[in-house]
Amino acid sequence: MEKIFKLTQSAVETLAEKYGTPLLVLSLEQIEHNYRFLTENLPGVKIYYAVKANPDERIVRTLADLGSCFDVASDGEMLALTELGIAPDRMVYANPFKTHNGLAVAKRTGVYKFTFDSESEIYKMAKAIPGGTVLLRVRVDNPKALVDLNKKFGAHPDDALRLLKIAREQGLDVAGLCFHVGSQSLSADAYVDAINICRRLFDDAAKEGFKLRILDIGGGFPIPAIDTEVDALAITRTIREMLEKNFSDIEIWAEPGRFICGTTVNLITRVIGTQHRNSQQWYFLDDGLYGTFSGVIFDHWDFELLTFKPDVEKIPATFAGPSCDSLDVMFRDKMTVPLEMDDIILVPNCGSYTSASATVFNGFAKTTRIVWEDVKQEIETIPLAAATSNRTL
Repeated sequence: MEKIFKLTQSAVETLAEKYGTPLLVLSLEQIEHNYRFLTENLPGVKIYYAVKANPDERIVRTLADLGSCFDVASDGEMLALTELGIAPDRMVYANPFKTHNGLAVAKRTGVYKFTFDSESEIYKMAKAIPGGTVLLRVRVDNPKALVDLNKKFGAHPDDALRLLKIAREQGLDVAGLCFHVGSQSLSADAYVDAINICRRLFDDAAKEGFKLRILDIGGGFPIPAIDTEVDALAITRTIREMLEKNFSDIEIWAEPGRFICGTTVNLITRVIGTQHRNSQQWYFLDDGLYGTFSGVIFDHWDFELLTFKPDVEKIPATFAGPSCDSLDVMFRDKMTVPLEMDDIILVPNCGSYTSASATVFNGFAKTTRIVWEDVKQEIETIPLAAATSNRTL
């Protein structure tokens, strides 16, 4: 995954002048690159893009044209994709606890593939969608993940057979198993453990007369972060080898979100205020915690901030957003070169769990989004490689 979308200084300055700030710039070419990386390095795996990571219509349309399927988690996501003309057999309702309205919408739109991890969910699905195709989500503990989803979701492996039997008794099409190793998992270790667990469960299920035919390996594929290098090739190579060894005759799904969209968006934001308070320098930006930086709270993400100022001695600073809420503070004690009013900051790798969880609190509109490929011909400097003058804050 060597190609990373990062605007040059001249592009940032021109875009800020033309469109104002804050501004989100999306690269659809990077979307395609990330999708093809997975399909080429995990051959035969059916990709279900996790819409929740970034539901931007242009991302969804691009992936649909490439042949992607979609992981939806709500009635809203199902309806949005249906309005875009995406067929229901390209969706899996992958929320282990579905709302009654969600199941009603699934029935109305024709979505029939589901995941579950509890007995109570079985009866809901069987009543709403008789004969629906279901995958049991298995818990795989991975405390090293940035977000350990298994603290909330996943049935214990020891309970798997019991749940599969109940689902079969209720007339559901028990098709397979699924797992999620947790968001931003930096190695293949958790995938190896999960695949081994599922192989054992497939064998145990076969002894009970089940003919499981699908394994969903979820998401969790990582992207580069501050001081974190990612070897996506090594991770996918190990996963591919494990799947070939253990599940060569089984249909394999994956549900990437961050990996597909995380590196596709750059934020351009601006310093709108400076102040020295509580013995530290503060910088106020025109985007904040209720906007694109919502990922600080909801995704535990430490955003990289880039400036084009000379590389001088750095100082610790607090970065706050524009709202009139004291909670709206993104970073404290973040090392930075000294900044001034109207200085522009570039924030790369902010395509996942950012604009998707932004709000309009305090009357601030959600940050404007443009597509890089639509405007790059207007920009004097076209290259996407990071300028050598970029400085990390």
